[in-house]
Amino acid sequence: MKKDVLCYFIFGEITMIKAKIVGAGGYGGVGITELLLQHPYVEIGCLVSLSDTGRKMSDVFPHLRGFCDQTIVSPDDLKTKEKYDVVFFSTPDGVGMQAAKEDLERGAKVIDYSGDFRFGSLDRYAEYANFIGRNPNHSSPELLGETVYGLPELHNIEEKNNLVGNPGCFAVSCILGLAPAVKAGVIDFKSIICDCKTGVSGAGKKPSPAFHYPNRYDNMNAYKLAGHQHVVEVEQELGLLGNKPVQITFTAQVVPLCRGIMSSLYATLDGQKADELLDIYRMFYKDQPFVRIQDAQTPASISDVRGTNYCNLTVDVDERNNRLRVISHIDNLMKGQAGNALQNMNLLFGFPPTTGLASPGQYP
Repeated sequence: MKKDVLCYFIFGEITMIKAKIVGAGGYGGVGITELLLQHPYVEIGCLVSLSDTGRKMSDVFPHLRGFCDQTIVSPDDLKTKEKYDVVFFSTPDGVGMQAAKEDLERGAKVIDYSGDFRFGSLDRYAEYANFIGRNPNHSSPELLGETVYGLPELHNIEEKNNLVGNPGCFAVSCILGLAPAVKAGVIDFKSIICDCKTGVSGAGKKPSPAFHYPNRYDNMNAYKLAGHQHVVEVEQELGLLGNKPVQITFTAQVVPLCRGIMSSLYATLDGQKADELLDIYRMFYKDQPFVRIQDAQTPASISDVRGTNYCNLTVDVDERNNRLRVISHIDNLMKGQAGNALQNMNLLFGFPPTTGLASPGQYP
């Protein structure tokens, strides 16, 4: 165990981290619940939801029977006002910015799944809010200076941090797939294209006619062509890496798949060959346990990462057109959501990032 984890040991006894999950009834909420149940140093102290109040977690999600039989409480229940070590907000935009402050004041570390705390400035948040049709005025603007963008492969998530904005799922797949090339300055920043396909679970648990089985089965379509909110994150992070503004062409598509994202990423190169790019990518991610680099001859598919916190990057060069081609695979509910959130939590408390996440997934 790392030296800085000793603060959770008292006279040889482990003091468990107590967690609260807000939005426990959704896919993100059950995802982090599943992961925390396997974490050796965390206990779930409170489950909060608007839609499933009064029900046992295992009644909402029967596969948790015998593992998590806690009763879900409403947001105004006194139990939610207790002190917790970590609070996960698996909630829509606008919830965390109103509620996180109280938990922070009680001494909790907060990880928010929405876009409320992904941006360090009001201008960036307003740009993001415009894409999703929200009021650009942030309810807790004073917290934006304290938040850290929660992509551990790019940012140092440390014990001194208390507020993390968990990235969007598309953003994770695109940023990880392009970061090494942008940092190395080997691509034309104006030529970046992100062609991204996601499974239906990315739309969340709430029923919608567009995702009704007869409409979704054997069907696929592009959406939000006028502008997708995750573009703001991608351009923000790549711009920081490249030290100049980056603008991308982004196309989101939904395919008849439950979970997973495949992003096909393209950019014009300065003339590098595939072996050179592979070296750049392997060096960039050499200390990152959840990013795996492979060449174009290695088979790759969504099933390789399903149920895991891994991002698999196939790095290739279209030499005829002098173009970088990276295929990025993630599980949108893991590395794109709950798994990444747990990775952030591990770092906030000084645990190895792989704690509770070292799983190969399942096959087939």
